[in-house]
Amino acid sequence: MRLSSHDDVESFKGFDELTEILNEYKEKADRKSVQKVLEAGAQDFVNILLKLPKPKSKLNYPGYTHLIDTFTYAKNKNGEVEVGWGKYYGPMVDRGTVKMDAIPHLTPAWDSNKDMIYKTMIEKIRKETTL
Repeated sequence: MRLSSHDDVESFKGFDELTEILNEYKEKADRKSVQKVLEAGAQDFVNILLKLPKPKSKLNYPGYTHLIDTFTYAKNKNGEVEVGWGKYYGPMVDRGTVKMDAIPHLTPAWDSNKDMIYKTMIEKIRKETTL
């Protein structure tokens, strides 16, 4: 990967620190501990997403759930933890389509809160494993 500016390098600083700590504990941690750490980070992120302001929806009928209220996380078949929407059109709203401009909320929320989420995961790692 080639980075073009100092700002690009700075944006990866937190991720590099987390990677170093994960590598430190890799030998001591079992798969279940790693899952707990990932889930702690995902839960933290989902809690942040659920607090996002809800733009007024044009839809208003009994049983309607706003897109922001559907954020959740789940483990996929490979054991990876994924954060996403409970409605199929969430990525379309976030990234836009050929007929609709993007209304990004997931990426900006991650960008402004990732350091806090990394800290949560680091604390969980320290609780789950001991050197």
